[in-house]
Amino acid sequence: MPKPQPKFPKPQAGKLLLSEPFLEDPNFKRSVILLTEHNENGTVGFILNKPSNYKLNEALQNFPAFDAPLFMGGPVQTDTLHFLHKLGNKLEGSIKIVDDVYWSGDFSTLKILIDVGQINPDQVRFFAGYSGWNPEQLTKEVKENSWIITDARRDYVFPETPEKLWRKILKDMGREFSIIANFPEDPSLN
Repeated sequence: MPKPQPKFPKPQAGKLLLSEPFLEDPNFKRSVILLTEHNENGTVGFILNKPSNYKLNEALQNFPAFDAPLFMGGPVQTDTLHFLHKLGNKLEGSIKIVDDVYWSGDFSTLKILIDVGQINPDQVRFFAGYSGWNPEQLTKEVKENSWIITDARRDYVFPETPEKLWRKILKDMGREFSIIANFPEDPSLN
């Protein structure tokens, strides 16, 4: 006898969280978050569609010249730097999240590869801080319909226009979600 499907999709590494359209928390309003870790200790992810007003070199000292934006990964430990990349085995310690998307790795090697021009800004995404949840906190929020869960893809992790990512993914998910994508940010304007 087949097992019944869970009523709510389960968060896991390699999934995307899309905030519901009227989530008021300014940290997560209309955000797209790539989950990189989900286990009994909690959940870690990075907001993909919130570039900061800074370039990487404006935020980091002693870093090779690199014309890359710095994204706000989330409200937790905003004084820490994290990165996602397409470099795979070039960076020892990288963790594969989905096809051609990796998390972290040897930072010294990354700096050297940037310095010698072997990495382009479209191959790596830098984040100040991260999004984090205590054990079971995210599962509870999903059950409360605060988040929509879908599969991550490389083109979602490294989009050309991050500001349009939330709406694009919802439209890609089909008619039911396409309607959500068109909800106004302020429901009183509807």
